[in-house]
Amino acid sequence: MNAGTRRVTVAGPAGALECAIDAHVHAPAGLALVCHPHPLHGGTMDNKVVQTLARAFVQLGYTAVRFNFRGVGASGGAWDEGRGEVDDALAVVAAQRASGQPLVVAGFSFGGYVASQVAARLPEGEKPARVVLVAPAVRNFEVAPVSADALVVHGEADDVVPLAALFDWARPQSLPVTVLPGAGHFFHGQLPVLKQIVLRAWHRGHA
Repeated sequence: MNAGTRRVTVAGPAGALECAIDAHVHAPAGLALVCHPHPLHGGTMDNKVVQTLARAFVQLGYTAVRFNFRGVGASGGAWDEGRGEVDDALAVVAAQRASGQPLVVAGFSFGGYVASQVAARLPEGEKPARVVLVAPAVRNFEVAPVSADALVVHGEADDVVPLAALFDWARPQSLPVTVLPGAGHFFHGQLPVLKQIVLRAWHRGHA
């Protein structure tokens, strides 16, 4: 992401997992895990939406950790239809999170599904302080219900995950959704706006 990005590997359930770590220059507010889109459709930790989220978290004082799911880039293993990928994310949290450190889990598209499942599976006392889902893949994967203060951002013109499908997922939870007018699934030309949405969500005091 920048010259200060640190590349490390952590042990995963199916092999080593390639990670990229960007830290705030001062004492971090916590750890922010960012999960990338579908591995079989070109998704990697260097996806532009994923990098945008990581930059926002670094600006907010977090250490941002991106990683490649099994079988992507230098990460070992092979695609596991979403099951093992949740285990991968939990392994990265276990390796990178200090005891008692505040955690944010975030994800884009397929990564949104993974982030929701990580939040659901972490035990009480280790739950994330916040969940951020960008265009979560609610149509093809079982995106778990999230806490009432979760930030969910979706594009009005998303043709991969239709806005109506996202509303069908959010409605039973009475969960507010931030809709970006005219934006498609990949937020082309609107990444600065996406970053500002995340920053404003924190600055409003909901962190």
